[in-house]
Formats: sequence, structure tokens, C-alpha cells
Amino acid sequence: MKKIVLLTIGTLLTALAIHAQDLKSKDVPAVVKSALQKKYPEAKRVSWEKEKGNYEGNWGGKSGEDHSVQFTPSGEFLEMVNAIPVSELPKPVSVYIREHYKGAKITEAGRVTDAQGKISYEAEVHGKDIIFDENGNFVKAE
Repeated sequence: MKKIVLLTIGTLLTALAIHAQDLKSKDVPAVVKSALQKKYPEAKRVSWEKEKGNYEGNWGGKSGEDHSVQFTPSGEFLEMVNAIPVSELPKPVSVYIREHYKGAKITEAGRVTDAQGKISYEAEVHGKDIIFDENGNFVKAE
């Protein structure tokens, strides 16, 4: 039993480490840092993570994560997530969460803009990002 619990905890920690890895600025390719500064010159005190092989820069607000952008290792812009109040999510998002996550609260919300300018929304529930299209229709859970 003890071995199973330790194995499960180890597996969970490994999964978390793979999901997002905090990085020091010196470990981020110069092309990525340059792309961020060119696109968002207002970005100050940027913290970095590596997620799914890409680089995520975060800055702003009390948590330091009001703005989050992702770039490929070659510096290609992928998406920008701006933190928003939960009340600014499209109405169908709340309905979906209420129906599919009974009693759960949305702990974070974001407006996502991808490289083509397409808008979508994220709602964090129980540590998962639930993704919705621009109209608030469910797309996927990550």
C-alpha cells in the first residue's frame, strides 16, 4: 500500500513538472525574450515558464500574471491571455460550469487572443482550464 501511494505521488509530481516548468530569464532563448519585448514593450518584471515545449511570459497585476503570452522556441507568437473578472465571461460559460461542475467556483478567468486574432475564453475550475469559444460555447478542458 505504501509503495502504491508513493508511486502515485511521484507520478503526480512528475506530471505537474511536465505541465509547466518555472524558468529563470537566462534560460529563455534570446529570440523569445526579444519577440516579447518587441510585441509588448510595456512588459516589465516578466516571469517565465516552459509549457508543452513553448515559452510563457507572465507579467502585471498583484499576482504577476495579469498578462500571459506564449511563444514557440523560435520566437513565434502563439497567444495572449489577459486576466478578466469572472463577471466578464460570456453568460453561457457560467451556465456550463454550473451544469458540469456542480458547486464549483471559477477561480480565474481569461480572454485569449491567438496569433490570428481569434478570441476565446478560459475559466479555471478545480485547477483545470476550461476553454470556451468567443460566444461562450464549451471547446475543451485542459
